Amino acid sequence: MSPSNRNIDRQLPLTKRPRRLRRNPSIRSLVSETQLTVDDLIYPMFVMEGENERVEIASMPGCYRYTLDLLLAEIAELYTLGIKAVALFPVVPDAKKDDTGTESYNPEGLAQRAVTAIKAQTPETIVITDVALDPFTTHGHDGVLDADGVILNDETVEILVKMSVSQAQAGCDMVAPSDMMDGRIGAIRRGLDAHGFTDVGILAYSAKYASAYYGPFRDALGSAPKFGDKKTYQMDPANAREALTEVELDIAEGADIVMVKPALAYLDIIHQVKANCNVPVAAYNVSGEYSLIKAAAQLGWIDEKKIIMETLLSIKRAGADLILTYFAKDVALILHHK
Repeated sequence: MSPSNRNIDRQLPLTKRPRRLRRNPSIRSLVSETQLTVDDLIYPMFVMEGENERVEIASMPGCYRYTLDLLLAEIAELYTLGIKAVALFPVVPDAKKDDTGTESYNPEGLAQRAVTAIKAQTPETIVITDVALDPFTTHGHDGVLDADGVILNDETVEILVKMSVSQAQAGCDMVAPSDMMDGRIGAIRRGLDAHGFTDVGILAYSAKYASAYYGPFRDALGSAPKFGDKKTYQMDPANAREALTEVELDIAEGADIVMVKPALAYLDIIHQVKANCNVPVAAYNVSGEYSLIKAAAQLGWIDEKKIIMETLLSIKRAGADLILTYFAKDVALILHHK
């Protein structure tokens, strides 16, 4: 282009120049449409039996199974970083598993002891407990089986209610049913209320898909199904309208927060759920999503910190009010040093 043409280009009467609002970091920050803060984050954590042990999960680099004493130390540190909510997952010894998951509602169970200890040490930390039978069953499914290996919905719900009440008695702030049994939100709400736990909330895994992204998590808990899959109770990845039906049912039954899981392959679902309901929407940035980023970062293929922030920002932008993510501590440290 000749100098004269360049001058003409500079003088074009453009009334709208979007780049004006991208000129420098201060302006970009001023007009930013979506913000990610530590207040948006819930940190999933794994607790195991024993003392003074922290075992890294091979398929989830940077994530650990903690004995309760070290879990408490980690939670105290998280609180100083501004992470005020944790989702608790117990690693149940095989010796305590059975076909119906009776250990799930043991008042002296690992999850229950952990909840009580966390609330005694750091009462301001919000403790969210998982409600599902797969960590407690010998077969690794989320429910009670009949003789043919079929998941029995209503019989499972009865146990989930016992589990929820037991966790509430231990001191949890919210229960998070992740099993995808029909009618369990209403049954749990009634069970909690009948025992005087009207203030204990329900974070419902409302649109939980039968996803291949859960592999590292099942490795962490030793909860992979011993046979078959979970497609008869978790959602078909092909379906979107069904997610709205599940969310509507859970809200009608008493869910305080609804969740979409996984997050990245289901950003469209998060967006639709947010547009169609008036309760807070959570999304679970699951183990497989976490591990893919970690693996690429270890190979030097990506800028890990930038990818973490861009990934979580995309989930927030899609409509999530809250994000469960194994990157929560990383994000807190990134924002702290920003």
